[in-house]
Formats: sequence, structure tokens, C-alpha cells
Amino acid sequence: MKMYFKKNFNFMKIKKSILYLPTPININILWNFGSILGICLMIQIISGLFLSMHYTPNIYNAFNSIINIIHNINYGWIIRLIHMNGASMYFLCMFIHIGRGLYYNSYYLMITWLIGSIIFIVSMATAFLGYVLPWGQMSYWGATVITNLMSAIPMIGNEIVMWLWGGFSINNATLNRFYSLHFILPFIILMMILLHLMSLHITGSSNPLGVSSDFYKISFHSYFTIKDIQGFLFMILFLIILCYLNPYMLNDPENFNKANAMITPIHIQPEWYFLFAYAILRSIPNKLGGVIALMLSIMIIMILPLMIKFKFKNMFIFFFNQILFWTFVMIVILLTWIGMKPIEYPFMMIGQILTFMYFFYYIIMFNLYNFWENKIF
Repeated sequence: MKMYFKKNFNFMKIKKSILYLPTPININILWNFGSILGICLMIQIISGLFLSMHYTPNIYNAFNSIINIIHNINYGWIIRLIHMNGASMYFLCMFIHIGRGLYYNSYYLMITWLIGSIIFIVSMATAFLGYVLPWGQMSYWGATVITNLMSAIPMIGNEIVMWLWGGFSINNATLNRFYSLHFILPFIILMMILLHLMSLHITGSSNPLGVSSDFYKISFHSYFTIKDIQGFLFMILFLIILCYLNPYMLNDPENFNKANAMITPIHIQPEWYFLFAYAILRSIPNKLGGVIALMLSIMIIMILPLMIKFKFKNMFIFFFNQILFWTFVMIVILLTWIGMKPIEYPFMMIGQILTFMYFFYYIIMFNLYNFWENKIF
């Protein structure tokens, strides 16, 4: 009897923390993307588990095992397409989720923002590892280019590259360890998401005004569960339409060829969600400088909580800040476009200008805080 009441109490505690969580009444649909990301991750984990039952992590059989999944396994083709396009859907929602945080200054929730930033970085690493697994031409040469970047690290760079490869070149050991890491990292991301949610439940959610909303909160259920379910349905519908009507729209045709170390593709490029960082990497002539710029382009969002020292928590109400934010969005889109172009004039020069503007945005934003703070207070 005592055990029953204990379990019932724990169940009620979980129910209270999830369904009856006090939530700001003024949050809009952009706050829906956090829960959509959770659904995207579950779709990726479930579809990945089914694919792992038939995938062979061997350089001689990996490409053929993908073909076998598509042609011979019942519903293997749709599982593979869902997993492949689900990654694009995951990062699309991730970029919107981060963009909402930038626009509404949600990074004043420091611990929640930092955990989310780490989830973003680990997700990019997981996606890169997964891109190598089909063992097509772009998979092989993309892995070659990205892993070789580690050689720019002074003194220990070459040793790190050899450890990643498991030898003196990309071979079967490389594919095996990439497969193992790609399999385990989503579960690590899942645990980090639980920490992310725990932190969010402790501090409470942000809201568009950026002020305390303790007196204007309502129960999460049923007001926001209905909105979340609508978001889930739209996301799943969009994913299904993409898989059925144009499933390879976001893929490189070069990856339909089996990996061949003797033939280098004319233009090596990663998936679309890496292109903005890839363009920044290419815009720096120095190899070590390019690697540092690449890492900074992703990790720079982790310094944003330093701005919480300012009294004014929300800057989107200022017209100039809105112009600055949407300019930054256009810079990221243009960097993505530049990442698809060959390394030649004028794309190289445009990439360098956009790289400067990308990092300069954060400097301007930080100084604008000082300007508005001194002007208002």
C-alpha cells in the first residue's frame, strides 16, 4: 500500500510539472518549436533504430545496404526518406527556435540557454556523422575535408586526425566509429533535453515582453497542448509532403555514387544546414584561422547570456534592432547560398564580406544594449 501511494504521488508530481506547468499567457506560436524539436528527435531516433537493423557499417557493403533498404525491405524506402529529410526538418526548427531566442532575448535564462546551445552543437556533430554513413561520394569527401581540419591544431592536430580515422586514411575503422557515435549521440541529446526542460521548469519560460509574468500565467494544459498538437500535425504533414513529392530536393546528386577515393568531386559541400559555417570556413585563407572562425560561428551564441547584466531585457521593440535582426537573418541565408558556390571570384569575396558582417552583428548588438540602456535609464 505504501509503495502504491509513493508511485501515485510521483505520477501526480510528474503530471503537475508537465500538464499544469504555469506558462506565460502571452507566448506566441514561436514558442511551439521547442516541443516540435522534441517530436523531430523522437522521429529521428525511431527511424534510425529501424534503419540500424539493416545497415552494414562496412566500407564495402554500406552503400549496397542502403540500396537494399530502399528496394528490398518492406517500407524501407519511406523509413530512409523520413530519417534523411527529418534531419533537415530538425535543423529548420532548430534555427527558428534559436532565432526566436535572439529576437526576444530569451538568453537571459542563462542555464537553459547554455544547455540548449550545447544541444545544438552536439546535434550538428551527430548530423555530420550520419551524413558519412551512406558512403557515397559526397559522404566520403565531406568526411575527408572536415576531419582534416583537425590537423590545423598545433602540435596534436595530426594525432587527433589519425585517432578519428583509426589509421592513416579514412577506412573501415572510420566508418565503424562514426556509426557507433551516430547511434549513441541522439540518446545523449535526449538526456540533455531533459536537463533543458528541468532548467526551464525551474526558472519559468520567457515571454515576448521579457518581463516577469508570474501574475499572468495559465496552466499549460489544455491551452498550450492544443497549440503544440497543431504544430506537430503541420510539421509531420510538411515532412510527409517532402518525402513523397520531392524527397531528394535537399540532397547532393553526387552522393548517389559510391565512395571512390580515386575520384574527387568537382565541388565538395556538406548538407544545407552546415553551409553557413562552411562558407565562413572557406572565407579565411589561413587553415587554423578558418577552423577557429568555424567554431566561433557556432559557439558564439554561448556568450549571449553575458548581456543579462543590462536592465532592459528586451530590445525587439526598437525599430533599429528589428532591422538589425532581419539583416542578420539575410546574412545567414546568403552565407548558406555562398557555401554552395565554387571557391572563385566573386563568391570568395562575397563570403568574406558576409563573414565579417556575421561576427560584426554580435558586436553591434552588444553595443546597442549599452546605447539604449544609457538613453533610457
